[in-house]
Amino acid sequence: MNQFSGSTSPLSQAGLDAVNHALGCDPCALWSLITVETSGYGFLPSRRPKILFERHQFSRLTQHRYDATHPGISAKEPGAYATGPDRAEAEYERLGEAMALDRSAALKAASWGLGQIMGFNATDVGYASVDAMVDVFCDGEDAQLDGIRRFIARNQTLSESIRSKRWPAFASIYNGPNYARNEYDSKLDHYFRQYSANGVPNVDIRAAQARLSFLKYAPGGIDGISGKNTIGALNAFQRAHGLPVTSGIDAATRDALRSAAGF
Repeated sequence: MNQFSGSTSPLSQAGLDAVNHALGCDPCALWSLITVETSGYGFLPSRRPKILFERHQFSRLTQHRYDATHPGISAKEPGAYATGPDRAEAEYERLGEAMALDRSAALKAASWGLGQIMGFNATDVGYASVDAMVDVFCDGEDAQLDGIRRFIARNQTLSESIRSKRWPAFASIYNGPNYARNEYDSKLDHYFRQYSANGVPNVDIRAAQARLSFLKYAPGGIDGISGKNTIGALNAFQRAHGLPVTSGIDAATRDALRSAAGF
């Protein structure tokens, strides 16, 4: 499954500004959506985009012909998601099993990246094919964020509801009619209020956290907040690379992180 590994480039401020401007929405609203969908980051430690394979979509796309022989990846009801500490990575095992049966349907049956855009939406939101969308999403988070823009912009109700923060209306389309089951709208409102009160994630800190994570340091998550774990990870990285221990992201530290992480 290495064909899905990419640069893992983190979000840039320019990418965020472009999407916020295009959608005309509050930055806190966009960050709330990102947080609810992917806990803040669009890639896995394997450098593959975050995915969730939906067996009921694979079943639908393949006219249910694999339901009897492969119920774990093809069934009329959702479920059978990977479990355990590596469950996010293990979703690629489910995807791989489905790809061996029908590659196109498998890619369409998974949700991808920051916004967890379903593959079957690829051509509707302007990509040449599902393969083209996946390839772009492997490039970096700015590309994944643009996928969110495309998905929202194509629907007037979605566009209006994210601008007006009408979360139930937004959730019913973006997450589906059963959104209340997972409190999707409440979660969006929660994070919107949190970001409105405390500020949105710092993109520079978030990028450093991503690179520290890939380098096996422990920044305590990728949330754009410089807490004690992030400071400790930065200090450890600086010591390991012969840099002044500043507890901050100066130019030398930023350059060294980019070089060491390879992105």
